[in-house]
Amino acid sequence: MASLLNQTNDTTIILLSLSLILIAGFLLTRITKLAKLPNVTGYIIAGILIGPYALNLIPRGMVQGMGFINDIALSFIAFDVGRFFKKEVFKETGTGIILITLLESLVPGVLITLSIRSIFHLDWNFCLLLGAIATATAPASTMVTIRQYHARGDFVNILLQIVAFDDAVCLIAFSAVAAVINAGGGAGVSARELVLPIIYNIGALILGFAGGVLLSKLMTPQRSEDNRLILTISLLLGIAGLCAAADVSPLLACMVLGAAYINLTDDCELYKQVNKFTPPILSMFFVVSGMSLDIGSFKTAGAIGVVYFIVRIAGKYLGAYLGCAWAKTTDKVRDYLGLALIPQAGVAIGLAFLGRRMLPAATGNMLLTIILSSSVLYELIGPVCAKIALIRSGSIEKQKPEDEGIKISSRV
Repeated sequence: MASLLNQTNDTTIILLSLSLILIAGFLLTRITKLAKLPNVTGYIIAGILIGPYALNLIPRGMVQGMGFINDIALSFIAFDVGRFFKKEVFKETGTGIILITLLESLVPGVLITLSIRSIFHLDWNFCLLLGAIATATAPASTMVTIRQYHARGDFVNILLQIVAFDDAVCLIAFSAVAAVINAGGGAGVSARELVLPIIYNIGALILGFAGGVLLSKLMTPQRSEDNRLILTISLLLGIAGLCAAADVSPLLACMVLGAAYINLTDDCELYKQVNKFTPPILSMFFVVSGMSLDIGSFKTAGAIGVVYFIVRIAGKYLGAYLGCAWAKTTDKVRDYLGLALIPQAGVAIGLAFLGRRMLPAATGNMLLTIILSSSVLYELIGPVCAKIALIRSGSIEKQKPEDEGIKISSRV
């Protein structure tokens, strides 16, 4: 089918591809629903099936040109996450959240570095980079699973705050490892290239806060619902565009925007309105993620990829468990938080491309292959594990028998 689409004009290719992406995601969720799996799993499987490495229903060029959907989806997700950062809640959990985030991030990184070095005797530079990237967690699939099942409570509040800070820890860890490699003379990346991402991320935080202040001023009582939605989306897309120009994730900036707005206005209605707009965007985001998986890459990753996949899961769980025990959280938070921190994508993939340049060609390509292939597997099992954690922690009672497309609950 991809070859047939390539014979048509660009407008036809884009519109039919988007239509196919949405309908494929919907149909696969009908199947995963029967197995009582989260919708995110169905979307990713749909992407794998219709992608260029399986049935090849979507032109490869179309897949490569849809990266902007990732930024848009992350912007909406992060904005909604921001509403959980009410100052009253953060005052109660702030110090404990930082401690848990540090442990759940760094423990898997250390375990990956030591296990890959001891089992396969690979170069320290490769092991350190792989360990640094292992600290990252992708929040998108966890967020959508929370929304689908209307999960609420202390467990959810702690989880949302941790995944929001996780990428910052990963960035610092990666920069430290890259500095060590540079000091050894084995890197092809300048100090400027390592420092600039940190500066850009700080700038993104400032941009997000300024956006939240601006949005609070624009949302006057006289503003109609239509114009409220228009202004909010335009601001989110603008921030995402500026972040893309600096080659940083819009996650932190849009999260700060959402946090600043809720604390300045206490207006929950705006989040409800925005969330009604996002279901097709989130569906496309996960389907496109599945389409990017090259099935043949699993052969290249081999045993190293298997060890990375398993040890990182164990490390995330152990780190979260230790952090919760130290912070004296409830037993349910301590026992199940690690299950909700498995997904890995966005930031990890970006760092893998940068890390490849610091290594010889063969090991650099192996590093990238391991991260790309494992990220999709994490995104497949992550939502299932997150659902189990939410149920066991008491955040949701049971799966409702209603039709479960991407439903966005707006209750705070």
